[in-house]
This record gives sequence, structure tokens and C-alpha cells, in this order.
Amino acid sequence: MAASAPRVATPPTSSPTPQPDYTRNRLPTLFEVLSRRTLPPVDLFSFYIYMRDQQRSVDYLDFWLDVAQHMSLCRHYVRELRRSVLIGTPDAERSSRHSSGILEALGDMTHPVAGPSMYQTEKERDQDAQMSAFLREDRGELVSSSGRRTPNLGTPRGANADSISPPHTVARQDIRASAEKILYTFLLPGAEREITLPGSITQDVTTAIEELGRDDPEVFDVAKDYVFQAMERDAFPGFLRMKAFGNLIPPTMVLRLIVGLVAMFGGFWAAFVLIFLNEDRMTRLWLILPFTVGVYCLASYQYCLDPVLALVGLSEYTPFNFLRVREPYVRKLLIRRAFVVLAVTVLVDAALCVLFILVPGKRL
Repeated sequence: MAASAPRVATPPTSSPTPQPDYTRNRLPTLFEVLSRRTLPPVDLFSFYIYMRDQQRSVDYLDFWLDVAQHMSLCRHYVRELRRSVLIGTPDAERSSRHSSGILEALGDMTHPVAGPSMYQTEKERDQDAQMSAFLREDRGELVSSSGRRTPNLGTPRGANADSISPPHTVARQDIRASAEKILYTFLLPGAEREITLPGSITQDVTTAIEELGRDDPEVFDVAKDYVFQAMERDAFPGFLRMKAFGNLIPPTMVLRLIVGLVAMFGGFWAAFVLIFLNEDRMTRLWLILPFTVGVYCLASYQYCLDPVLALVGLSEYTPFNFLRVREPYVRKLLIRRAFVVLAVTVLVDAALCVLFILVPGKRL
């Protein structure tokens, strides 16, 4: 099965990329995963694959990521206007004096897109609230004072030698299109990838966008937080169990169960045959092979962990495809559990081998 990366695009901003926390001595939170502050196998890519293949609810994650992308789009648009106000370009005429004051007070807005109660400071919360208020006041402004339509997202402006605008810019209609895309893709009844939300939430978002003409990020706040909490409650604990305490996925775990049972059956069958044929103990030493394979596979299934893969630092994300474990705390957890699984395997394997090799034979 080919793995697909999260389809969210890189936000069109110059803000620094979130950096992983290499000193974290605990399991990460869902917000840290979603804001790309973790490393494999508990990173956003792995969570996306888990939601797609195990939970079968990747639409909820895509909704959250698309709303986060919408927030980034809005921030980029407001940052451009703020830059125009601060340097006094003609684009500043698009804003009233009151709006210009809001823009100047907003700051750079480089903090990550937040989940419920995830702002680090009140300043971050206030910045996003002021940005939404500005966008509500600014809605409908799609044409600049010079009569030119602002280019769409990603339209190069470097061809204009006299322009001092950024090389890529966001138009007001791009924000509107982004909000409508989220509504029509995830929220309306019968939508292409409809997610299940309380009817009141869906109705409020639909009314705000279609009837009130809103497209500011606050439109999606309640829906985004509901989805975040649902993922945190229903999906994320299972993700941590699978990726932080194990390194296998269900399809290959079932395969190991089958191989382990077959190997154990073969080992017991061969052991009784050799005993009742009164074969010598040197011949019965071959029983080590099926018993070792069987116990190893069954222990891997029981603990959801392949100890050899854990010791070499690999974790499975799709059948027989592996990525390297880079999250320091998770790597330590997996190594400790790998030694436990190996100890169990050695003890059970040794007990079975001693029992069936040393027991006296009797030819029937």
C-alpha cells in the first residue's frame, strides 16, 4: 500500500517552520503533532496514515488541516496589508484609518495555528481575534484603489519591476474561496467528504458563510475545536499506543499471529514425533527453530512490537514499509520494551526447548 503524505500545502508565509522539541521527555500532545513539532514515528505524516488506514476517518484530520491552512491564508493576507500600511504603499489606501490602526497593532502573527485553549499567551489569542474582526470589516474589498484586481494566491508579481510587493500575494477573494471550499467539501449535507458534526455547529457555519458573507477564521472555531477534541479523545490515544509503544501495524501483526501459530503447531508436532520415535537429544535440538520462530512471532503480536526492528530504530507505517524512529523519548520507550519482549521470548523458548529436548524418549 503506497503511503500518501498529508495534502495540506505549505502556508504562503515567510514565518519560521516549527521546530521539533528534541528535549521533550514525555509523549507529545495532539497539538504538537498537528503543528509539526514532533518527529517520526509520532509526526503528522504518521498520524495522517493512522487516521487513513486504521481509523478510517482521515476526513476529520483533513478538515482540521484545511481550517489551519485557511487561518494561515488569512494571516498572510493581513500581513501584506500591514506591510503596505507600515511602508506607505498605495495598497494602504485599501484600508480605512481605523483598519490601519488595527493592522499596525496586530504584529507579525508568527505563532502556530491553535487548537482549543492552545494559545501560549493572551497576546496570541488577541491577535487572531483582532485579525478576524479586521477581516469582517474588510470583507467585500476585492479591488484595490487603482482599479486592479489583486492577483490570486501564488501569482508571481516579480515581473513588475516597479512593484515593491512580496513575490507572492493573496487576494481577498482567495480567502472567500477557501472558506467556501471548506464548507462545500466537509460541512454541507451530502458534501463530498462530509464529516459528522452537531447540527447546530454545521448550521451556524453555513449561515455565517452563505448568508452573512463571513470568511474570517472565527467562523470555523467551534467546528475546528469540536473536531480537535474528537480526535484527541477517540483517535490520538490509539495512535500513541501503536506508534510510541509499538512499531507494527494490524495487517502485519495478523500475519505474525498466523506464522507464529503455524510454527508452534509444527514445533509441537515435530517434538512429539521425535519423542515417540525415541530420537536422540542431538536430533531434537532442531526443535529450537520452529519454537523460536513461533514464540518470537506470537510475542511480537502480543506486544505489537518487533524487538529487532525496535533495536535498529525502525517503525512500520504501511505493510513492510518502515521509517526511522527519530523522536528521542519514543526511541527510548521502544528500546526498553524491545528488551522486555526479547526476555519473554528467550524464557518461553528456552522452557519449551528444554522440556521437549530433555524429556526421555519412548518408541511406540
